[in-house]
Amino acid sequence: MFSKSCEYAIKSMIFIAQKSKDGARIGIKDIAKGTDSPQHFIAKIMQVLSRKKLVHSVKGPNGGFYMDNLDLQNSIADIVKAIDGDGLYTDCVLGLHACSAENPCPIHSEYSVIKKNFIKMIENNTIGEFRDNLDAGNFHLKSILSV
Repeated sequence: MFSKSCEYAIKSMIFIAQKSKDGARIGIKDIAKGTDSPQHFIAKIMQVLSRKKLVHSVKGPNGGFYMDNLDLQNSIADIVKAIDGDGLYTDCVLGLHACSAENPCPIHSEYSVIKKNFIKMIENNTIGEFRDNLDAGNFHLKSILSV
């Protein structure tokens, strides 16, 4: 459902929210390591998110990324729109240009229910809520390798 860039962005934002609670600033290397994501992608993604004012950044030796209480109120949908645009809201799951309720693709009707629930989920969940769930141990941001 999300592009790889969007996946990295969501994981990064939750990680930053968790690590910057006490005013700390988190660097690109730490974000990449903490989210198990490629550093070069994270650097580009964080520039976009910073320009869109979804996260704060400070340059220099003590710089990095951080979030304040207002940033924590941003929804997952805000991140998706910043990275992937509004295609999730408008595009056909099969990539057809003329798909609509009046001119549906083969899976339009069934998928529209899934899409509606998915959009509701990303719009109704904030970065702060995801951070709190992460802190509570309800989920993780890195792949768990089988032993």
